[in-house]
Amino acid sequence: MPDASNLARQLARNAESVCRHYLPQGRRQGRYWLIGDVEGTPGRSLFVRLTGPDAGKGAAGKWTDAATGEHGDLLDLIAANQRHTSLADTLEEARHFLSLPPPEPKSFEPLPPVPTGSPEAARRLWAISQPLHGTLAEAYLRHRSITDLRGCGGLRFHPNCWYRPDADDPPRTTKAFPALIAAVRGNHGDLTGIHRTWLDPTGNGKAAIATPRRAMGDLLGSGVRFGRPGPVMIAGEGIETMLSLRQILANMPMIAALSAAHLAALQFPANLRRLYIARDDDPAGRNAAATLADRAQETGIETLMLDAKLGDFNDDLRQIGREAMQAKARVQLAPQDAEQFIG
Repeated sequence: MPDASNLARQLARNAESVCRHYLPQGRRQGRYWLIGDVEGTPGRSLFVRLTGPDAGKGAAGKWTDAATGEHGDLLDLIAANQRHTSLADTLEEARHFLSLPPPEPKSFEPLPPVPTGSPEAARRLWAISQPLHGTLAEAYLRHRSITDLRGCGGLRFHPNCWYRPDADDPPRTTKAFPALIAAVRGNHGDLTGIHRTWLDPTGNGKAAIATPRRAMGDLLGSGVRFGRPGPVMIAGEGIETMLSLRQILANMPMIAALSAAHLAALQFPANLRRLYIARDDDPAGRNAAATLADRAQETGIETLMLDAKLGDFNDDLRQIGREAMQAKARVQLAPQDAEQFIG
């Protein structure tokens, strides 16, 4: 019976049929199928190659979401579209689409172990997480007034993510909680790590544990990306900080570096010409912003600071609202960026 790679090749040979079935709101343009995202939202940021060789550069079935940097083959597309939580579900769906018989039973062979906290461990967790829509993670963000989640394919949800208690946790702390999962990617879209925000199972905020936020993998220079890297970008520390700014600047590329130290060490996209730094109002945040600005200016990148009115952009979003945030941001942006991204 076909394994995953063979199924992916068979899907690629029927790429347009796959797209018409799973992404019916899209349309063909030349050699590509255009759609908004993996869930089938109308738009043009995700494109699937419909023709080409079975493998290698330019292969049929390969897709990229220009808004998030995500990419993969048609098995990855089906998994995200159908919100599968296991590879087995995706393979079964692909066989059903291709009208293939089920595989013969075979003994279970677990994946070989990988080092805890490694990039491979991060990739495995990402692979078994599910799309954000309709989950407790989406409800958590909405509770924080983050309601516009377009272009947020770099965020997923895991309903029972393992948590290793530390010395500050009380005895017998639960070792798994639902979690918001964020992909950490490099400038070329490669997944180098993930970030977890563990959530209270009731949906009321973060889990009551000592460290509800942790990252794993190779993080230095990378970050959680929103939008495809371009000549203008905003960089900041926290995921919720950047998501709050996206509520008023939805089309501007952004990256959350996850900490002050990682913000200072962020790697710049090759085409970056102007960098906005969402500056946290604390000593570590101010120092990181200054270090990043110095590094950017040394390479010829113009830098400008963005400051929240209340010291935290999510506080601004929840307490003064989007219109006041836009007014505050407008005077901090270059005039051409204010016109393009705010209007």
